[in-house]
Amino acid sequence: MNRFIVRSVMQSHLSHGRSISNGHVCSSAIVERSLELSGQHNVVTLVRFEWRRMMSSTPASVGNASSGREEKMENSVTEETKGKDSSALSYWGISRPKITRTDGTDWPWNCFMPWETYSAELSIDLKKRHVPKNFVDKFAFWTVKLLRLPTDIFFQWHARTHDLHIVPTITVTMDLIYGFLEMQRRYGSRAMMLETVAAVPGMVGGMLLHLKSLRKFQQSGGWIKALLEEAENERMHLMTMVELVKPKWYERLLVLTVQGVFFNAFFVLYMLSPKLAHRIVGYLEEEAIHSYTEYLKDIESGAIENVAAPAIAIDYWRLPKDARLKEVITVICADEAHHRDVNHFASDIHFAGKELKAAPAPLGYH
Repeated sequence: MNRFIVRSVMQSHLSHGRSISNGHVCSSAIVERSLELSGQHNVVTLVRFEWRRMMSSTPASVGNASSGREEKMENSVTEETKGKDSSALSYWGISRPKITRTDGTDWPWNCFMPWETYSAELSIDLKKRHVPKNFVDKFAFWTVKLLRLPTDIFFQWHARTHDLHIVPTITVTMDLIYGFLEMQRRYGSRAMMLETVAAVPGMVGGMLLHLKSLRKFQQSGGWIKALLEEAENERMHLMTMVELVKPKWYERLLVLTVQGVFFNAFFVLYMLSPKLAHRIVGYLEEEAIHSYTEYLKDIESGAIENVAAPAIAIDYWRLPKDARLKEVITVICADEAHHRDVNHFASDIHFAGKELKAAPAPLGYH
């Protein structure tokens, strides 16, 4: 084909009666050479294309279709992501459904859902006590009393008082306000520390029962869930108290230390003697009831301001929207009474020489 083009050019020059100069010959040669190179390049390109098509495991039409699908998918994901307010579309397809309160407003919490809330049973007897009967009971009782001593020292119960007769009225007023806030903070800090410890036993007991169930291929009788419910309930107590009292750095450090020591100690204790472990927790809950009862007395007497209840407490315990601190402490105290009963009951089962699965687990019994 290239030679045919060159021949046509030469015939054109001859037909016009012109002589072909060296310049025209060079030009023709250059044209011929470039056309030959162009033809070779086209052949090589064609061979490479055919080679790629033969070596490919996917037809070209399928590849184009898949790339088109991927492009459409990317566009759809981009459009959906733009529609989200603050959260990106999960690759795994996990997204939270729209959850609302009974009044139609959006549910604001991720730490618990509406079906996990409840109304506390306030008719429970707060004055019920377990009387130590044997060595294990007495050991548990006095261990708890001994543990309370450093707590009382760290969180002093009484606000600072001054002689109100020798100071001006404005000083008396400021001193009362300071003492009022100091007492409220000490109560809240003590309750906060108490809940960081109280949330450990249920988790340890539930975890060890879970492992035992896996080892022995046996059911737990529902006690795994019951103990984990207790731990979760105590954790919600802590989340509520944190809203009322902002912990300081040294309190956070104390929580870190106490939790590390208590978790490992209780873990070993539960493995050695579950009946002793549950008895200790039962007595700890009795002390918690006593502390919250004193808290309520000071609220009722006006020594502590009956502030508005935190929003998390209102939703968790299904309290009225205008609930106050008194209602919050009341439901927490009822929860502690339930935990007291459950742990003393569990210890009694072990004292009878039986396993926990032999008795019905108190599910939903906060």
